[in-house]
Amino acid sequence: MRNITLAVALAAAFVAAPAFAQDATPAPQQDQVQTSDSGPRAPDGSKAFGIEPYFGVLGGWEQFQNEPDHGIPQALNANGTVRRGYKPAGALVQGVAGINLPLGPVFVGVEGNVAKGVSGNIDWEYGGAGRFGLRAGDSGLFYGKVGYQWVNFDHFSGIETNGGNTGRDYRAMTYGIGMEVGPKDIGLQGITGRAGLRLRAEVNTFGDFGSFRPMLGIVTHF
Repeated sequence: MRNITLAVALAAAFVAAPAFAQDATPAPQQDQVQTSDSGPRAPDGSKAFGIEPYFGVLGGWEQFQNEPDHGIPQALNANGTVRRGYKPAGALVQGVAGINLPLGPVFVGVEGNVAKGVSGNIDWEYGGAGRFGLRAGDSGLFYGKVGYQWVNFDHFSGIETNGGNTGRDYRAMTYGIGMEVGPKDIGLQGITGRAGLRLRAEVNTFGDFGSFRPMLGIVTHF
C-alpha cells in the first residue's frame, strides 16, 4: 500500500512540473520588445525623415506702398489727382497647400496659395513659394520662404493710372518668414507623426518691399 501511494505521488509531481516551470517563466520586459518605429532620429529624438502633405486657411492684412517705384501704380482721375476711395490695402482670406520634407533637424518644402481680398482694392492673389527652415522638436517649424506672386487689384479696369496703365494684374517676387507651432502635448501631432493641426504666423512682402502682409491661421497635415 505504501509503495502504491509513493508511486501516485511521484506521478503527480512529474505531471505538474512542466506547468509550474511555464508559470515561473518571467514575462518579457516592455523595453525589450522590438518595435517597428525604428530608424534615423532627429537630435530631439523625433523621426528624422518623412513626407508631409498639408493644407491650411489663414487671415490677415496687406498694405501696398502706393508709389510708382514699388510697382503698384496710383489710380488717377483725368486731372491727375488720386481717385477718391482708392486704397491698395485690405483684409485677406488665404488658402494654402503644400508638401514638407523633413531632413533631420531641418526641412524643405513647396507651397501654393490663393487669397481673396475682402476689403479695400485687393481683389485676388495667387502664387507659389519654396520654404526652408529649422524643426523645433517634431511639431514646430521656423522658416523662410521665397516665391512668385500675382496680385489682382479691383477698380483698376477702365481707370487711368500713372503711365497710362489700365491693367489690374501685377506680379513680382515675394519673400517671407514665419513659424508653426503644434505641441504634441495638447494633441497636435508632429511633422513626421499622425495627422494634426498647427498654428501658423508669418509676414510676407511683395517685390522690393512693396507691401507688408502679416497672416495668422491653422494648418492641418496628414
